[in-house]
Amino acid sequence: MEQIIIVAVLVTLGYFFGRHAEQKHFKSIIEREQTLNALPAMASRMPPHDDQYQQTLVSGNVVIANDYFKTFVAGLRNFFGGKISTYETLLDRGRREALLRMKEKAQELGAELVFNVKYETSSISGQSRKNIPIIEVHAYGTALKKL
Repeated sequence: MEQIIIVAVLVTLGYFFGRHAEQKHFKSIIEREQTLNALPAMASRMPPHDDQYQQTLVSGNVVIANDYFKTFVAGLRNFFGGKISTYETLLDRGRREALLRMKEKAQELGAELVFNVKYETSSISGQSRKNIPIIEVHAYGTALKKL
């Protein structure tokens, strides 16, 4: 009985603290997206202008872990089948954060735009002791600065 209570307390704490941390991170992402919105980032393989540019590879990388509550819920969903929306928010946060970090580096270089933007996502959860999902998202592209 004590073990069930401990698990219930841990899942409840994971829910509240994980939700708070995720909301705080999303708020930070939204604020930074608004400030970096003036720097375009596009997936196009060719630069949009024929001007002379200095080209520099820029990248942003992030590693994000899921909380215990979402892992518990995803385990239940995995058991019964269906869409695992808890992982979708994890990937969304990872992609948006990696893109912002890439744009911040491009802005530091004085770039006007970033083109040929690509994402790479990998799961590194197999190495964790508790089998908590951990993802790494890498965004990279070519920053252009007028000569």
